[in-house]
Amino acid sequence: MRLNLIMAGLLTIMGTGAALAATPGISDDVIKIGVMTDLSGPYSATGGRGSVVATEMAVAEFGGEINGKKIEIITADHQGKPDIAAGTARKWLDVDHVDVITEINNSAVALSIYNLAKEKNALVLATGPASDALTYTSCIPTGIHYTYDTFAFANSSVNGLAQTGKKDWFMIAADYAFGKAGEEATRAALAKVGGKVVDGLKFPLNTTDFSSFILSAQSSNASIIGLVSAGADTVNAIKAAKEFGVTQIVAPQFLFIQDVHALGLETAQGVVFGTAFYWDRTAETRKWSEEFYKRMNQTSMPSQEHAGQYSAVYQYLKSIKALGTDDARAIVADWRGKPINDMFAQNGHLREDGRFVHDMYVAKVKSPAESKAPWDYYDIIATVPGDQAFRPMDQGKCDLKAQALGK
Repeated sequence: MRLNLIMAGLLTIMGTGAALAATPGISDDVIKIGVMTDLSGPYSATGGRGSVVATEMAVAEFGGEINGKKIEIITADHQGKPDIAAGTARKWLDVDHVDVITEINNSAVALSIYNLAKEKNALVLATGPASDALTYTSCIPTGIHYTYDTFAFANSSVNGLAQTGKKDWFMIAADYAFGKAGEEATRAALAKVGGKVVDGLKFPLNTTDFSSFILSAQSSNASIIGLVSAGADTVNAIKAAKEFGVTQIVAPQFLFIQDVHALGLETAQGVVFGTAFYWDRTAETRKWSEEFYKRMNQTSMPSQEHAGQYSAVYQYLKSIKALGTDDARAIVADWRGKPINDMFAQNGHLREDGRFVHDMYVAKVKSPAESKAPWDYYDIIATVPGDQAFRPMDQGKCDLKAQALGK
């Protein structure tokens, strides 16, 4: 009997040890964040160094460590090339033991990272890309699409302009995943309001001369010239429209405060568009943005991408502190189980398809006379509840159950 009791005790201890061993903690005793961004190309102003600064600000909130485990940040320039990005990400995961890959402000690059993350069961916080394919047919169990997407932007601009009676569009779209998704989202939104795309053209990333595109759109007599572009491409297209005296409404689907700054209020005034963030919207956004501005040596207020990057990394670290683990699936499960609110996200919640749903805003660019200070560029004229801004999940094609079965 004594022997049996001893054996039972040993089995209990062994079982407890096995259970503890099966519970993941902080892998490699370091929390390593990989910021994959555009450091030198057309999206470097809206992401780039600012996204690294935003990440540093989130890490600083935790004093650079969690439960005695150091938080490290490594960065890489994806150069807008999916193969380069995937190669870097594979090294990060296999050799450098990166725990989460973040930012990825290029949709084609993001899709390549998602494919790798699915294979490696790695966590991705996609704060920079816009293609809604990331929560559609390309969704993965450990991917979180955080800041915005093409559906939400298209929904906002199409419906706002339809209320003025303008429903016929000429589309000028980037010739890669983001542009395709943006145009498809615009067509879907137009169909709901009885509108249509009369014609369109595709342009290569980092185009400097939009003359032929704008002239074709101008001759189409469409009421609206829709731009599915970002960064320098958007700026160059709007400048070309002004140069050729376009009288149609130019409606950029994807506009950042850095774009408005580059254009100047004289050119950009009156533009109405959807945005996930504006630095001067509340006392809380102002406080955070002024600190960001200081860290950027007063060169730029934060874009919506920068704010989303800070929020996503902050919430990620907050979950690690609460759970005691950096396990990808544990983090995702934690986010799905609670509402998320912070400086960036209002009424935020994570859906099963990886879409982080939160309120969006409709902004109108001020005239030079209305602007009272540097970077005082927007009037927020409406709030769009997240469940209305983003595509309903039952209209998507994300099937994580099929993925789990290997289908």
